[in-house]
Amino acid sequence: MSVSIAFTINFTPLYMFDIDYLNITDYVNISKEQIILNYRILLDYLNIPWITDLAMPDFPSSERGLFHFYEVKRLFMFNYLILAAAGSGTYFFMRYIKSRNLYKSLLIYFKNGIFLSLTVILGILISFDSLFLLFHQSFFNNDAWLFNPTTDPIILVLPAEFFMHSFLLAFGLVEILLITGYVLTKRKTRDKSLLSK
Repeated sequence: MSVSIAFTINFTPLYMFDIDYLNITDYVNISKEQIILNYRILLDYLNIPWITDLAMPDFPSSERGLFHFYEVKRLFMFNYLILAAAGSGTYFFMRYIKSRNLYKSLLIYFKNGIFLSLTVILGILISFDSLFLLFHQSFFNNDAWLFNPTTDPIILVLPAEFFMHSFLLAFGLVEILLITGYVLTKRKTRDKSLLSK
């Protein structure tokens, strides 16, 4: 999950595609190039720990808006921390699995994960607004995420549809990784059983 999140939040081609697909330039009086410049500044702020101030040249921000982006930055940093810890843990866990030949025991977890992520993807497609609201209620204990376009015009170029596409990409990647893990693990168990015979 952490790998998929890290990939998705940094996959700028998705946003570049959505600028055209969602006609985002129709909502602001600046060019696509300027929108992308501001978006990259926002991503740098969210991704780089030592950047502590957010100042987008074409989009002023209110105190509430800046506070929300600060909270988002903390979530980004937390995800990277999980990614580093989980990556290290997975390395040693897989060495243990290999040494004990416990590949078969992983299959049920892959199956459950595939089913769960597919359920989330269907939920996104059926009722993204409800899931988006639930997401914000779960991760933020305030309503600073409810941007006013007058004071925080950045929201005009970050439509809900873009976030829906981001969620679909993230969980789509999770699904692909789980299916890949299942197939490789199944192959390992088959190879081991053939060797034992």
